[in-house]
Amino acid sequence: MKLYIKTLDILIVFIVTCVTFFSIYAAYMKPQNKPQVLIRGQGGEWVFAQDARETVIVKGTLGDTIVRIENNRAWVEESPCANQTCVASGMITRHGQWAACLPNNVLLMIQGGGSDDVDIVAW
Repeated sequence: MKLYIKTLDILIVFIVTCVTFFSIYAAYMKPQNKPQVLIRGQGGEWVFAQDARETVIVKGTLGDTIVRIENNRAWVEESPCANQTCVASGMITRHGQWAACLPNNVLLMIQGGGSDDVDIVAW
């Protein structure tokens, strides 16, 4: 018995192979989610790569808050609030960490670059 390979057979094998490789790529080769620094204030919202080197002056309800991003870290450098808790909170470096100046309505947060697991710290 002779085996005849027809054009339609080759086309079907090609389509099945393409669908298989596309499915593997879509499931396992997702692009890296790079960490970003998100800054929100009364004056707007800013997003920077975590490895950026920036100094941002954020308008708030009490005045200007100065936020710095450098060496994969972000922190509130100066704030017009009375208790300076946001400045004392120090540097944030990982996905999900945040610092806020609540009296001045300014939020600083790192998003992306980590797992979606919740990191809970209680004390």
